[in-house]
Amino acid sequence: MTNFSTVERLRVGVNAMLEKVLPDRAPAPIRDAMQYALLAGGKRFRPVLALAVAEAVAARDGRPLDAAVDNTLPGACALEFIHTYSLVHDDLPAMDDDVLRRGRPTTHVIHGDGLAVLAGDGLLTHAFYLLSTATPPAAALQAIRVLAYAAGADGMVGGQAIDLVAAGKVPSFPSAPLTDAELNVMHYLKTAALICAAAQIGAILSGGDEDTQNSVVRYATEVGYAFQIMDDVLDVEGSSADLGKTAGKDAAGDKPTFVSQFGVDGARAKARACIDNAKQILAAARLDGRLPEIAEWTITRKS
Repeated sequence: MTNFSTVERLRVGVNAMLEKVLPDRAPAPIRDAMQYALLAGGKRFRPVLALAVAEAVAARDGRPLDAAVDNTLPGACALEFIHTYSLVHDDLPAMDDDVLRRGRPTTHVIHGDGLAVLAGDGLLTHAFYLLSTATPPAAALQAIRVLAYAAGADGMVGGQAIDLVAAGKVPSFPSAPLTDAELNVMHYLKTAALICAAAQIGAILSGGDEDTQNSVVRYATEVGYAFQIMDDVLDVEGSSADLGKTAGKDAAGDKPTFVSQFGVDGARAKARACIDNAKQILAAARLDGRLPEIAEWTITRKS
């Protein structure tokens, strides 16, 4: 196994594994569209977080780091499959209608709307097949339950539905400005829920107990909010070249964001507070490794 020594090497390990776990017997059109979306690059934040949690838990508890990372890789790949599917669907004309993702044309621009929908469906479904291969089976089942809940209507899909209503794109539900509390709920569901699942899956597959899982979920909740806040800031301050997607889409679509609610400076202050809280949670749980670095990166990144 690769001896990951930096966050970047965790990302390299994820990328290498992703190339190996795409469906190998799928018809060429769907495989090509899935591959186009999945292997386009990206931060790989969620799988890296899962692997970093696995390392931190194993180091604290005196278990081999290599085994913890190996056990967690199926979950890490499953998380990236889920995240990529959500981007493919989010870019569709009926959703955000974007033509740029990860620095190149979106999946539906290249492969058409219909095949883009199917590519997202294929990525979503294959994620759970991958996660079912994790060991031991009891841990795999628990991880599947966590991921299904976070990715579904009670989590990410629910948050995206709120976002569509708030943007006035759901004829059956009238849109109205979101309160601060409603904005927090939307972004927890849309973004932080899957980030929390990544952290919990890393703990589950590396043998972490219930208290450890609760601690990393609390840490990831803070990191998840900070991540979304910085996405909102970067949509205002970043360039399309740096972001790999169209900048300014939130304002152009009149979408509710942390920046629209609190301004850039206020949003940045909220993100900083979230990361400070995340670090305190780690210290209390005696978890270290790359997790503080990942938290800081969340608010210093440029894309």
